[in-house]
Amino acid sequence: MATAYLDAALANFSGYIAADELYDGPHCVLSIVDNRNFRRLTYQVLDHNPTHADIIRFFKDFKKELDARGLTLQGITTDGSPLYPVPIAKVFGAIPHQVCEFHVIKELTQAILRSVAQVRKQLKASLPALGRGRPSRKTRKLARCRRRIENKITDLFDHRHLFVKHHLTPAGKRTWRRITRGLPHLRRLREIMDEVYRLFDRRTRSDTALEKLARLRRRVRRLKSVSRTLNKLFSENLDKALTFLDDSLLPSTSNAVERGNRRHRKMQKTVYHVRSLTQIKGRIAVDMQREAQTQGRFYTTQALHSERRQCIQAR
Repeated sequence: MATAYLDAALANFSGYIAADELYDGPHCVLSIVDNRNFRRLTYQVLDHNPTHADIIRFFKDFKKELDARGLTLQGITTDGSPLYPVPIAKVFGAIPHQVCEFHVIKELTQAILRSVAQVRKQLKASLPALGRGRPSRKTRKLARCRRRIENKITDLFDHRHLFVKHHLTPAGKRTWRRITRGLPHLRRLREIMDEVYRLFDRRTRSDTALEKLARLRRRVRRLKSVSRTLNKLFSENLDKALTFLDDSLLPSTSNAVERGNRRHRKMQKTVYHVRSLTQIKGRIAVDMQREAQTQGRFYTTQALHSERRQCIQAR
């Protein structure tokens, strides 16, 4: 893996990598993946939680391999973990460091969905109390009020995705306006989320996006009803998530390394005994060997299909 595999993997090195850590019980797997070719380049399995010293050592080993081949790193993408900024600056210097757009938006959407859930709880607590049985003439008005509130709670739950969905259809906009009638702070949350999505438009530059973000933050500070909900909007990770706007080749997400982690989690569901340090290393090595043979399998499959078509036409 450290010789022939790495030579083949770095032969078409794009210059952009994604780094991430995967926790597996007491172990931790550090991975570096080519963020444009989706090829795992190197990994390391630790028997403890990683520290800055572990990340620095891991990055230095990878940088030695790049220097030995005369390759240059153009950019790196990670999640919002505090493990990476200091080691990246120490090992690679002032290279573009992109924080995964997906992780940043995920934190904001979760905060908004929690706010919607809190509104549902408040509406449920405001339900008027009614006795058992059919409502009498005196309690019919309270019964209608209770029914309206219950319908509002149901609508907010069934259509909660409308508060965080990227693009709303005209029907979705009408539904959203109906269920937020009388709840102006929820409407503000959706409007702010629209502005957040517009920050990540590839047609803008990072300076322009940062200016828009500064205006948005000033607006949120003035809105006391939503400022506490959207405290993630003031995180430094959001500024770093806009780095990709200045480089058209720098990926905005770390999906290249995340999908390798997803394969590892899927493997855990079927191969239960892969839990020791040696077994985890061997399993990842097998996964990397599978990636190395992907192109050959593709050509083999194409050749088989071609022969099959020719046999069918000959008949």
